This record gives sequence, structure tokens and C-alpha cells, in this order.
Amino acid sequence: MHRLALFMTMALALIGADTARPGQLKTTPLIVVETSKGTFAFETFPNEAPKTVAHIVALARRGFYDGQRVHRALPGFVVQFGDPQTRDLAKRELWGRGAAASSGMPIGVPEITRKRLHQAGAVGVAHMGDPSKADSQIYVTLARRPDLDGQYAVFGHVVEGEDVPAALQVGDEIRRVYVRE
Repeated sequence: MHRLALFMTMALALIGADTARPGQLKTTPLIVVETSKGTFAFETFPNEAPKTVAHIVALARRGFYDGQRVHRALPGFVVQFGDPQTRDLAKRELWGRGAAASSGMPIGVPEITRKRLHQAGAVGVAHMGDPSKADSQIYVTLARRPDLDGQYAVFGHVVEGEDVPAALQVGDEIRRVYVRE
């Protein structure tokens, strides 16, 4: 009986073992966004958007988002950040626009799927017409937006501080973005 119990324990451990394929993230990073209006966090979907998640995680780990500002906030629609130009209040007319409005390292592949839709709290990457050129600009949908489905990669969903994105306005500070695994 002891051997059977040991065998069952080992079998269950193997079933639950990490089965990530090479190149995939082995954990599901949670990204925490501290803002001047509060903190929110979103889970990521590395199985559906592995390159997007890896790209955003790398930017967060190097402090890319720290000190930036929200450059787009449309009530009932979306709040957006990720433009390094927003650190300079004198460049407000340029926020969210042009080549300088990103990290300069596009993801390179559109990871758009119908599995992850634009529900309230969906987190995606913005682009200017070419999904393969999406880069550092992150948006959070504030309501169901089926018009965005199939157009943008959804790589996460807000799971903590759900009320914070809707409270954000243009110019609010993104104090710190970090990864909690």
C-alpha cells in the first residue's frame, strides 16, 4: 500500500510539472502598475502572446515605464501609457505620437487571438496601423470593446485594483511598473 501511495504522489507531481516549451515563459508574470491615483496589477497570458509578454516584462524590469505619464484616457473606452516622451511636460503635444513614442524595439509579430477578447480590464499593446510594430504602449480597456477584437494583441487582464485604470487621466504619473512572479 505504501508503494501505491508513493507512486500516486509521483504521478501527480509529474502531471503538475512545468511543461513549458523552449522559448516560453515558465511562470505567469503579474505586472504591477503604481500610479498617482493608486495601484493596479494585471495577469499576463504568456501562452497566447509569449513575445508580447516577454517584451513588456523586459521593459518593466529595466524601469522603462517608471516616471512616465498617461497619454490617453477616454472614459468608458481606454486608458493608455508607455510613451517615454511623457516624462517631458513640454512635449505634451507629441505624447503618444511618432517614432519616439515607444521603446524603439517593436515586438515584430502580431500575437492577435480570438481567445482573449477586449473585455473590461483587458490589457493590450497599441500600434499605429501595423500590429507587428506594436511596442511599449500599453492600454487597458474600461468596457467591453468588440470593435478592437482581432485588431490588437490582448496579453493580460487586470486582476487587482480594477477601479484604478478608470480613475486615470491624461498627465497622471506612472510612478513604477514592476513584475511580481
